[in-house]
Amino acid sequence: MTLSILDLAPITSGHTAADALRNAIDLARRAEEYGYRRYWVAEHHFAPGVASSAPAVLIALVAAATRTIRVGSGAVQLGHRTPLSVVEEFGLVDALHPGRIDLGLGRSGQRRAELAAGPAPAGPATGTRADRVVDGLLIPPPFDWSRLAGHPQLVHQASLLQQPGAETPDFAGQVDDVLAFLNGTHRAHAVPGEGADAQVWILGSSGGQSAQVAGERGLPFAANYHVSPSHVLEAVEAYRAAFKPSAELAEPYVLVSADAVVADDEARARKLAEPYALWVRSIRTGAGAIPYPTPEEAAAHTWTAADRELVRDRVDTQFVGTPRAVAERLRVLRRVTGADELLVTTITHDHTDRVRSYELLAEAWDRQ
Repeated sequence: MTLSILDLAPITSGHTAADALRNAIDLARRAEEYGYRRYWVAEHHFAPGVASSAPAVLIALVAAATRTIRVGSGAVQLGHRTPLSVVEEFGLVDALHPGRIDLGLGRSGQRRAELAAGPAPAGPATGTRADRVVDGLLIPPPFDWSRLAGHPQLVHQASLLQQPGAETPDFAGQVDDVLAFLNGTHRAHAVPGEGADAQVWILGSSGGQSAQVAGERGLPFAANYHVSPSHVLEAVEAYRAAFKPSAELAEPYVLVSADAVVADDEARARKLAEPYALWVRSIRTGAGAIPYPTPEEAAAHTWTAADRELVRDRVDTQFVGTPRAVAERLRVLRRVTGADELLVTTITHDHTDRVRSYELLAEAWDRQ
Protein backbone atom coordinates (compact mmCIF):
# COMPACT_ATOMS: atom_id res chain seq x y z
CA MET A 1 0.00 0.00 0.00
CA THR A 2 1.13 3.56 -0.66
CA LEU A 3 -0.30 4.77 2.66
CA SER A 4 1.61 4.93 5.93
CA ILE A 5 0.90 6.24 9.43
CA LEU A 6 2.49 8.97 11.54
CA ASP A 7 1.55 8.70 15.22
CA LEU A 8 2.19 11.17 18.03
CA ALA A 9 0.95 8.79 20.73
CA PRO A 10 -1.58 11.47 21.68
CA ILE A 11 -2.57 11.82 25.33
CA THR A 12 -6.24 12.66 25.32
CA SER A 13 -8.17 14.63 27.89
CA GLY A 14 -8.89 12.49 30.95
CA HIS A 15 -6.27 9.87 30.07
CA THR A 16 -2.60 9.20 30.84
CA ALA A 17 0.66 8.71 28.97
CA ALA A 18 0.40 4.99 29.74
CA ASP A 19 -2.99 4.92 28.00
CA ALA A 20 -1.49 6.73 25.01
CA LEU A 21 1.39 4.26 24.69
CA ARG A 22 -0.89 1.24 24.93
CA ASN A 23 -3.07 2.82 22.25
CA ALA A 24 -0.03 3.43 20.04
CA ILE A 25 0.97 -0.22 20.21
CA ASP A 26 -2.59 -1.30 19.50
CA LEU A 27 -2.81 1.06 16.53
CA ALA A 28 0.46 -0.29 15.11
CA ARG A 29 -0.90 -3.84 15.26
CA ARG A 30 -4.10 -2.72 13.51
CA ALA A 31 -2.09 -0.79 10.91
CA GLU A 32 -0.19 -3.96 10.07
CA GLU A 33 -3.47 -5.83 9.76
CA TYR A 34 -4.97 -3.14 7.48
CA GLY A 35 -1.95 -3.18 5.18
CA TYR A 36 -0.27 0.16 5.91
CA ARG A 37 3.34 0.25 4.76
CA ARG A 38 4.97 2.09 7.67
CA TYR A 39 4.22 3.17 11.20
CA TRP A 40 6.24 6.19 12.25
CA VAL A 41 6.32 8.07 15.56
CA ALA A 42 7.12 11.75 15.97
CA GLU A 43 9.48 13.30 18.50
CA HIS A 44 7.96 16.02 20.69
CA HIS A 45 9.03 17.51 23.99
CA PHE A 46 7.27 19.46 26.75
CA ALA A 47 3.86 18.65 25.25
CA PRO A 48 1.22 17.59 27.80
CA GLY A 49 -0.79 15.99 25.00
CA VAL A 50 1.96 13.94 23.32
CA ALA A 51 3.68 10.82 24.69
CA SER A 52 6.21 10.23 21.88
CA SER A 53 9.16 12.02 23.46
CA ALA A 54 11.68 9.20 22.92
CA PRO A 55 11.23 7.73 19.42
CA ALA A 56 13.79 4.93 19.67
CA VAL A 57 12.16 3.58 22.84
CA LEU A 58 8.66 3.68 21.38
CA ILE A 59 9.86 2.21 18.08
CA ALA A 60 11.41 -0.71 19.97
CA LEU A 61 8.11 -1.36 21.77
CA VAL A 62 6.12 -1.15 18.53
CA ALA A 63 8.53 -3.33 16.55
CA ALA A 64 8.38 -5.99 19.25
CA ALA A 65 4.57 -5.97 19.11
CA THR A 66 4.36 -6.29 15.30
CA ARG A 67 5.83 -8.63 12.69
CA THR A 68 6.08 -7.12 9.22
CA ILE A 69 5.24 -3.40 9.12
CA ARG A 70 8.17 -0.99 8.87
CA VAL A 71 8.59 1.10 12.02
CA GLY A 72 10.43 4.39 12.25
CA SER A 73 10.81 8.00 13.30
CA GLY A 74 9.20 11.03 11.79
CA ALA A 75 11.58 12.48 12.87
CA VAL A 76 14.48 12.33 15.31
CA GLN A 77 15.38 15.94 16.14
CA LEU A 78 19.09 16.16 15.40
CA GLY A 79 19.22 19.70 16.73
CA HIS A 80 19.73 18.44 20.27
CA ARG A 81 21.13 14.95 19.67
CA THR A 82 24.49 13.58 18.64
CA PRO A 83 24.76 11.41 15.53
CA LEU A 84 26.44 8.69 17.61
CA SER A 85 23.60 8.47 20.14
CA VAL A 86 21.04 8.25 17.34
CA VAL A 87 22.91 5.52 15.45
CA GLU A 88 23.50 3.49 18.61
CA GLU A 89 19.82 3.68 19.61
CA PHE A 90 18.48 2.73 16.20
CA GLY A 91 21.24 0.19 15.66
CA LEU A 92 20.18 -1.51 18.86
CA VAL A 93 16.58 -1.76 17.69
CA ASP A 94 17.63 -2.87 14.19
CA ALA A 95 19.72 -5.69 15.69
CA LEU A 96 16.51 -7.38 16.82
CA HIS A 97 14.28 -6.22 13.94
CA PRO A 98 16.55 -6.08 10.87
CA GLY A 99 15.11 -4.70 7.66
CA ARG A 100 12.11 -3.06 9.34
CA ILE A 101 13.49 0.15 10.83
CA ASP A 102 13.30 3.64 9.29
CA LEU A 103 15.55 6.35 10.70
CA GLY A 104 13.91 9.67 9.87
CA LEU A 105 16.05 12.73 10.64
CA GLY A 106 14.74 16.25 11.11
CA ARG A 107 16.17 19.69 11.60
CA SER A 108 13.38 20.86 13.93
CA GLY A 109 15.62 20.88 16.98
CA GLN A 110 17.83 23.44 15.26
CA ARG A 111 14.81 25.50 14.28
CA ARG A 112 13.62 25.49 17.90
CA ALA A 113 17.00 26.87 19.02
CA GLU A 114 16.94 29.50 16.27
CA LEU A 115 13.50 30.69 17.34
CA ALA A 116 14.57 30.84 20.95
CA ALA A 117 17.55 32.98 19.97
CA GLY A 118 15.23 35.66 18.66
CA PRO A 119 13.78 36.92 15.38
CA ALA A 120 15.73 36.38 12.19
CA PRO A 121 16.94 39.41 10.20
CA ALA A 122 14.14 41.12 8.33
CA GLY A 123 13.33 39.44 5.05
CA PRO A 124 10.35 38.97 2.76
CA ALA A 125 7.03 39.34 4.56
CA THR A 126 5.32 36.12 5.59
CA GLY A 127 1.69 35.42 6.27
CA THR A 128 0.46 37.92 3.66
CA ARG A 129 -0.04 35.58 0.73
CA ALA A 130 -3.58 34.61 -0.24
CA ASP A 131 -4.88 31.05 -0.54
CA ARG A 132 -3.95 29.29 -3.75
CA VAL A 133 -5.52 26.21 -5.29
CA VAL A 134 -3.05 24.25 -7.39
CA ASP A 135 -4.76 21.63 -9.54
CA GLY A 136 -7.32 21.03 -6.80
CA LEU A 137 -4.92 21.20 -3.82
CA LEU A 138 -5.25 24.05 -1.30
CA ILE A 139 -2.00 25.90 -0.61
CA PRO A 140 -2.68 28.39 2.21
CA PRO A 141 -0.54 31.36 3.26
CA PRO A 142 2.45 30.46 5.46
CA PHE A 143 2.24 30.60 9.22
CA ASP A 144 4.65 33.16 10.66
CA TRP A 145 6.69 31.24 13.23
CA SER A 146 8.68 34.34 14.10
CA ARG A 147 5.82 35.40 16.37
CA LEU A 148 7.04 32.72 18.78
CA ALA A 149 10.63 33.99 18.74
CA GLY A 150 11.72 34.85 22.24
CA HIS A 151 8.68 33.26 23.87
CA PRO A 152 9.84 32.72 27.50
CA GLN A 153 8.58 29.14 27.63
CA LEU A 154 10.23 28.28 24.33
CA VAL A 155 13.54 29.78 25.42
CA HIS A 156 13.45 27.84 28.69
CA GLN A 157 12.61 24.57 26.96
CA ALA A 158 15.42 25.02 24.44
CA SER A 159 17.87 25.46 27.30
CA LEU A 160 16.81 22.11 28.77
CA LEU A 161 17.24 20.09 25.58
CA GLN A 162 21.04 20.39 25.51
CA GLN A 163 23.91 20.40 27.95
CA PRO A 164 24.93 23.91 29.10
CA GLY A 165 27.12 25.56 26.49
CA ALA A 166 26.50 22.90 23.85
CA GLU A 167 26.34 24.05 20.25
CA THR A 168 24.55 22.11 17.54
CA PRO A 169 26.68 21.38 14.45
CA ASP A 170 25.36 22.06 10.97
CA PHE A 171 22.55 19.70 9.97
CA ALA A 172 24.32 18.49 6.82
CA GLY A 173 27.38 17.51 8.83
CA GLN A 174 25.26 15.64 11.33
CA VAL A 175 23.53 13.69 8.57
CA ASP A 176 26.91 12.82 7.06
CA ASP A 177 28.08 11.55 10.44
CA VAL A 178 24.97 9.38 10.80
CA LEU A 179 25.57 7.87 7.36
CA ALA A 180 29.26 7.33 8.08
CA PHE A 181 28.53 5.58 11.39
CA LEU A 182 26.00 3.32 9.67
CA ASN A 183 28.16 2.37 6.70
CA GLY A 184 31.39 2.00 8.67
CA THR A 185 33.37 4.83 7.06
CA HIS A 186 33.58 6.95 10.21
CA ARG A 187 36.92 6.95 12.03
CA ALA A 188 35.06 5.68 15.12
CA HIS A 189 32.73 2.67 15.19
CA ALA A 190 29.20 2.62 16.57
CA VAL A 191 28.29 -0.69 18.20
CA PRO A 192 25.51 -1.56 17.75
CA GLY A 193 24.80 0.60 14.73
CA GLU A 194 27.52 0.04 12.19
CA GLY A 195 26.11 -2.05 9.37
CA ALA A 196 22.52 -1.66 10.60
CA ASP A 197 19.86 -2.14 7.94
CA ALA A 198 17.99 1.03 8.95
CA GLN A 199 16.74 3.17 6.07
CA VAL A 200 17.66 6.84 6.51
CA TRP A 201 15.06 9.48 5.62
CA ILE A 202 15.16 13.26 5.77
CA LEU A 203 12.05 15.17 6.81
CA GLY A 204 11.49 18.79 5.82
CA SER A 205 8.89 21.55 5.98
CA SER A 206 10.27 23.84 3.27
CA GLY A 207 12.60 24.01 0.30
CA GLY A 208 15.53 24.80 2.58
CA GLN A 209 18.44 22.82 3.92
CA SER A 210 16.59 19.59 4.70
CA ALA A 211 15.35 19.19 1.12
CA GLN A 212 18.80 20.07 -0.20
CA VAL A 213 20.58 17.58 2.05
CA ALA A 214 18.16 14.79 1.18
CA GLY A 215 18.52 15.38 -2.54
CA GLU A 216 22.29 15.78 -2.63
CA ARG A 217 22.81 12.57 -0.66
CA GLY A 218 20.26 10.57 -2.63
CA LEU A 219 18.03 9.85 0.37
CA PRO A 220 14.24 9.51 0.48
CA PHE A 221 12.47 12.72 1.54
CA ALA A 222 9.32 13.31 3.58
CA ALA A 223 7.58 16.66 3.08
CA ASN A 224 5.17 18.04 5.68
CA TYR A 225 1.86 19.10 4.19
CA HIS A 226 0.19 18.58 7.56
CA VAL A 227 2.62 20.86 9.43
CA SER A 228 3.53 23.40 6.74
CA PRO A 229 1.02 23.09 3.90
CA SER A 230 2.10 26.43 2.42
CA HIS A 231 5.59 25.14 1.60
CA VAL A 232 4.98 21.54 0.50
CA LEU A 233 5.35 22.17 -3.24
CA GLU A 234 8.58 24.13 -2.91
CA ALA A 235 9.91 21.41 -0.58
CA VAL A 236 9.40 18.56 -3.03
CA GLU A 237 10.57 20.69 -5.96
CA ALA A 238 13.79 21.63 -4.14
CA TYR A 239 14.43 18.00 -3.23
CA ARG A 240 13.97 16.77 -6.78
CA ALA A 241 16.13 19.57 -8.17
CA ALA A 242 18.96 18.68 -5.79
CA PHE A 243 18.67 14.90 -6.17
CA LYS A 244 21.72 12.86 -7.09
CA PRO A 245 21.47 9.06 -7.52
CA SER A 246 23.01 7.05 -4.69
CA ALA A 247 23.48 3.48 -3.57
CA GLU A 248 20.18 3.97 -1.74
CA LEU A 249 18.08 5.44 -4.55
CA ALA A 250 18.39 5.71 -8.32
CA GLU A 251 15.52 8.22 -8.46
CA PRO A 252 13.89 10.63 -5.99
CA TYR A 253 11.42 9.12 -3.54
CA VAL A 254 8.90 11.46 -1.92
CA LEU A 255 6.55 10.85 0.97
CA VAL A 256 4.04 13.60 1.87
CA SER A 257 2.19 13.87 5.19
CA ALA A 258 -1.46 14.76 5.76
CA ASP A 259 -3.90 15.13 8.64
CA ALA A 260 -7.10 13.13 8.19
CA VAL A 261 -10.21 12.07 10.07
CA VAL A 262 -12.55 9.54 8.47
CA ALA A 263 -15.94 8.28 9.64
CA ASP A 264 -18.89 6.46 8.10
CA ASP A 265 -20.69 9.75 7.42
CA GLU A 266 -19.68 13.37 6.97
CA ALA A 267 -21.38 14.69 10.11
CA ARG A 268 -19.69 12.13 12.32
CA ALA A 269 -16.27 12.90 10.83
CA ARG A 270 -16.77 16.64 11.38
CA LYS A 271 -17.75 16.02 14.98
CA LEU A 272 -14.66 13.91 15.63
CA ALA A 273 -12.43 16.57 14.04
CA GLU A 274 -13.81 19.49 16.08
CA PRO A 275 -11.08 19.43 18.77
CA TYR A 276 -8.30 19.72 16.20
CA ALA A 277 -8.42 23.52 15.94
CA LEU A 278 -8.16 24.00 19.71
CA TRP A 279 -5.26 21.53 19.84
CA VAL A 280 -3.37 23.38 17.07
CA ARG A 281 -4.03 26.67 18.87
CA SER A 282 -2.28 25.34 21.97
CA ILE A 283 0.82 24.55 19.91
CA ARG A 284 0.93 27.87 18.11
CA THR A 285 0.55 29.94 21.24
CA GLY A 286 3.71 28.39 22.64
CA ALA A 287 2.01 26.31 25.32
CA GLY A 288 2.75 22.96 23.70
CA ALA A 289 0.11 20.48 22.59
CA ILE A 290 -2.57 20.18 25.27
CA PRO A 291 -4.21 16.83 26.07
CA TYR A 292 -6.45 16.28 23.06
CA PRO A 293 -9.90 17.66 23.96
CA THR A 294 -13.28 16.01 23.65
CA PRO A 295 -15.65 17.50 21.06
CA GLU A 296 -17.65 18.95 23.94
CA GLU A 297 -14.57 20.62 25.46
CA ALA A 298 -13.66 22.04 22.08
CA ALA A 299 -17.18 23.40 21.56
CA ALA A 300 -16.99 25.24 24.89
CA HIS A 301 -13.98 27.31 23.78
CA THR A 302 -14.74 30.92 22.87
CA TRP A 303 -12.98 31.72 19.63
CA THR A 304 -11.72 35.14 18.62
CA ALA A 305 -11.02 36.18 15.05
CA ALA A 306 -7.30 36.15 15.86
CA ASP A 307 -7.59 32.61 17.24
CA ARG A 308 -9.23 31.35 14.08
CA GLU A 309 -6.65 33.00 11.85
CA LEU A 310 -3.91 31.40 13.96
CA VAL A 311 -5.05 27.88 13.05
CA ARG A 312 -6.77 28.42 9.72
CA ASP A 313 -4.11 26.93 7.46
CA ARG A 314 -4.02 23.70 9.46
CA VAL A 315 -7.79 23.39 9.79
CA ASP A 316 -8.44 24.14 6.12
CA THR A 317 -5.94 21.51 4.98
CA GLN A 318 -7.15 18.72 7.25
CA PHE A 319 -8.85 15.95 5.27
CA VAL A 320 -12.17 15.24 6.99
CA GLY A 321 -15.16 13.26 5.74
CA THR A 322 -16.36 9.93 4.45
CA PRO A 323 -13.86 7.26 3.35
CA ARG A 324 -14.44 7.89 -0.35
CA ALA A 325 -14.25 11.68 -0.04
CA VAL A 326 -11.04 11.65 1.99
CA ALA A 327 -9.41 9.06 -0.26
CA GLU A 328 -10.21 11.21 -3.29
CA ARG A 329 -8.73 14.33 -1.68
CA LEU A 330 -5.62 12.42 -0.65
CA ARG A 331 -5.19 11.28 -4.24
CA VAL A 332 -5.25 14.93 -5.28
CA LEU A 333 -2.48 15.60 -2.75
CA ARG A 334 -0.49 12.70 -4.11
CA ARG A 335 -0.99 13.76 -7.74
CA VAL A 336 -0.14 17.44 -7.24
CA THR A 337 2.97 16.76 -5.15
CA GLY A 338 4.02 13.73 -7.19
CA ALA A 339 4.33 11.78 -3.95
CA ASP A 340 5.27 8.12 -4.12
CA GLU A 341 3.63 7.56 -0.75
CA LEU A 342 1.42 9.40 1.77
CA LEU A 343 1.91 9.55 5.54
CA VAL A 344 -1.40 10.00 7.36
CA THR A 345 -1.79 11.26 10.90
CA THR A 346 -5.15 10.98 12.65
CA ILE A 347 -6.03 12.19 16.13
CA THR A 348 -9.42 11.78 17.77
CA HIS A 349 -10.30 11.85 21.43
CA ASP A 350 -11.51 8.27 21.48
CA HIS A 351 -9.02 5.60 20.46
CA THR A 352 -11.66 3.41 18.83
CA ASP A 353 -12.64 6.29 16.53
CA ARG A 354 -9.01 6.73 15.51
CA VAL A 355 -8.58 3.04 14.74
CA ARG A 356 -11.83 3.03 12.79
CA SER A 357 -10.71 6.07 10.79
CA TYR A 358 -7.57 4.28 9.64
CA GLU A 359 -9.54 1.12 8.86
CA LEU A 360 -12.07 2.97 6.71
CA LEU A 361 -9.35 4.88 4.88
CA ALA A 362 -7.37 1.72 4.09
CA GLU A 363 -10.47 0.06 2.68
CA ALA A 364 -11.37 3.08 0.55
CA TRP A 365 -7.79 3.46 -0.71
CA ASP A 366 -7.69 -0.17 -1.78
CA ARG A 367 -11.05 0.09 -3.56
CA GLN A 368 -9.92 3.10 -5.57
